[in-house]
Amino acid sequence: MPKETFGTSHVPLSPAVRAGDFVYVSGQVPVGPDGTVVAGGIVPQTRQVLENVKAALALAGARLEDVVKTTVWLEDARDFGAFNTVYATYFPSEPPARTTVESRLMIDIKIEIEAVAYAPKS
Repeated sequence: MPKETFGTSHVPLSPAVRAGDFVYVSGQVPVGPDGTVVAGGIVPQTRQVLENVKAALALAGARLEDVVKTTVWLEDARDFGAFNTVYATYFPSEPPARTTVESRLMIDIKIEIEAVAYAPKS
């Protein structure tokens, strides 16, 4: 199956890859448009990550509503409640399947999220 890559990154990955009707979004981190990590803890970082997921999906012609699976890494499991409250606003009905784990992350951030969307081409 042919694949298409979308977007560019300063590291060796594609923000989004379409393989047939599926779009795979690389792990998104809480970095704003200026390239710096969003300050303020788990709530603003979760919002920024989900906005970055939304933007990566759009590069491949998909939307948050098309997401069928997410994987979430939290730096601290005690942030789960606050994270979950923000996450629920982005997936208010029929949320995707999700795995959430606590993990040390590659940079000094609170959260990273990757997503898989099912978005058939027109």
